[in-house]
Amino acid sequence: MVSNLLRPYRDFAPSYFDDIFIHSRAAGGMTDVEMHLQHMRQVFEVMRENKPYANLKKCIFCAPEIPVLGSYVCTEGVRADPEKIEAICAWPVPQDQKQLRQWLGLATYLHYYSKNFAATIRPLSQLLKADAAWAWRPEHQTGFDAVKTSLSTAPVFMLPDHSKPFPVVCDASDFAIGCALMQFDDEGRERVISYQSRQLKPTERNYPVHDKELLAMRYALIKFRVYLLGEQTFAIYTEHASLRAATKSPHLSQRAMRWDSLFSEYNFVVHFKPGKTNILADALSRRPDYVQSGRHAVGDEDDDECAVCIAEEVAAVEVAATTPLRDLISSAYESDAACAEMIKYLRDPSDMARRRLSARSRARVDRHQLEGGLLTYSVDRADPPRIVVPLDDDLRARLIHEFHDAPSGGHLGREKTFASLSRDIYWPHMYKWVRK
Repeated sequence: MVSNLLRPYRDFAPSYFDDIFIHSRAAGGMTDVEMHLQHMRQVFEVMRENKPYANLKKCIFCAPEIPVLGSYVCTEGVRADPEKIEAICAWPVPQDQKQLRQWLGLATYLHYYSKNFAATIRPLSQLLKADAAWAWRPEHQTGFDAVKTSLSTAPVFMLPDHSKPFPVVCDASDFAIGCALMQFDDEGRERVISYQSRQLKPTERNYPVHDKELLAMRYALIKFRVYLLGEQTFAIYTEHASLRAATKSPHLSQRAMRWDSLFSEYNFVVHFKPGKTNILADALSRRPDYVQSGRHAVGDEDDDECAVCIAEEVAAVEVAATTPLRDLISSAYESDAACAEMIKYLRDPSDMARRRLSARSRARVDRHQLEGGLLTYSVDRADPPRIVVPLDDDLRARLIHEFHDAPSGGHLGREKTFASLSRDIYWPHMYKWVRK
């Protein structure tokens, strides 16, 4: 209701359920305070006409900084709520699964302020498995302390300015890729807007160094698509000098040639930046704990985990959707052997292509279709098709998050989350993911 009422004013008065956030800048010869008073008057007039009442005890007027969904937003950027960080850092060592789940739930609420959160908590999440015996080992203490340290030193994220270019730094190691979206502020300081990293899948670890670096570039472009897609030229910094001409080379591998269609959508220039000066992305991709964790092989469905929805008591805060989910799903198919072979067969049916399918896939091949680049599956032949999500931990966790924690989801319980998700989406053992 509130969103519909304020739709004409959403440029300066966005809302989240029944919370309204009014922000103003100086414009048209008016000071920022004058603009702010004018914006508040417009919002109040809408409220007067439609009778949604404000609770004055919860109102904050003309403040330089306001709390928003567990964070503080000001002209400098976005920072984590210090009270929540203090509570996380003061938490004693968990003595059982219940205490660990409670702490992880609280920490997950601020997970996007912590570098490599999913990888860092990997040893801890292993303790929450139903068949896991409780044994607090050094690697668990290391992960526990690492999350506290990362959150206590979290940077103030700069608010993006779309009139300026967005430099991107990226890097790849033998076991992970990392990237960061940067921008220079008015004082010439390079600030972080967002950073991302993930572990390499088993097949990706076999890529040559050149392709791993290209994979890191591809990952950055997908993660930051909403900021980077457009006419403005931006720079990508990498420590692999040959990438400066890689996207124009006539000698690309078949894999790189497939990625080239994505690269062609962007207007960027690659710059060489040695690892000793490319500190941020280098650190994101070279965490030593990545080597010991996340070894999901193709077809290993029963061991999947959802790091974002790992806690029942505390919901994870929303991660901004920087890429259309359809694009993410479509681009992830090539990393899942089962999905990739099914797509090849549907595009060019032949006896040889059919023999490459697993026995399970061959028995259900008539339930699959290709629709707009997406693989769909009907659980029963009479059922409407559902979009197949490939074996990608981050992608599946994000989809569950979109249905469970996003504003449109309304923080559904596990049964309603599964019912809502399974209407349009399919992957094996989906309910186990939602339950976790």
